[in-house]
Amino acid sequence: MQATLTVLGSGTSMGVPTVGCDCDVCRSRDPLDRRTRPSIMLEWDGHRVLIDTTPDFREQALREGISRIDAVLYTHGHADHILGLDDLRPLTFPRITGGPKVPLYANASTQAVLRQVFKYIFDADYKFGGLAQVELLDVSGPIEVHGARFTPVTVIHGETPIIGYRMGSAAYLTDFSEIPEASMQQLEGLDILFLDALRHQPHPTHSTIERSLGIVARLRPKRAFFTHISHDLAHDKTNAALPPHVRLAHDGLRLQFEI
Repeated sequence: MQATLTVLGSGTSMGVPTVGCDCDVCRSRDPLDRRTRPSIMLEWDGHRVLIDTTPDFREQALREGISRIDAVLYTHGHADHILGLDDLRPLTFPRITGGPKVPLYANASTQAVLRQVFKYIFDADYKFGGLAQVELLDVSGPIEVHGARFTPVTVIHGETPIIGYRMGSAAYLTDFSEIPEASMQQLEGLDILFLDALRHQPHPTHSTIERSLGIVARLRPKRAFFTHISHDLAHDKTNAALPPHVRLAHDGLRLQFEI
């Protein structure tokens, strides 16, 4: 099936521009240097799935004209990937009358964070009008959503195992400092590969441009896009130094692939 991948956000946890910063990238007038927190949307055959709901989800949804969703898949429970969950509310209101709730797929550790942060949604003692109509479902293996298969891919974020996803000929891996060998084998034969590439300087929990270029060289996807980008990287200047099949992602980028 043909699908569209839309980059909702390509920035790091503080976004770009970063509050209080007056560096060249944060002051840039290039719209491609404006990066909301990292997330993507997949669309096929009238269906729509999000990977993560960032604190910028409301802005992202308005920008992209999102009026409905079928599911959300979470990578991990850090604030920059989950805090937009409450902004799903208007996209789930039709289900208040008795329709199915929107499924939120997450592993056990991420579910624990979601239940704590959004206790008023998931705790039976906090039932009142206007709550997002969602339900948590486990990610313990591949997920089938309206005929599309999403396979979790384990990566290491500092010292913490989290998950990315492979969906058909594309894969999305954000927030990692290491990819285990078993996961590398899951990423062969891709048309599109998204990788964390925070900056050039080493970071304890994120990949760098150079490290991610090494992963691209090994896996040899047809195209690779770097995301979770900090304000250390100017869009045009960085792209000029990358191989032609590797680019920085940017908010609003749309790609076609087989899901």
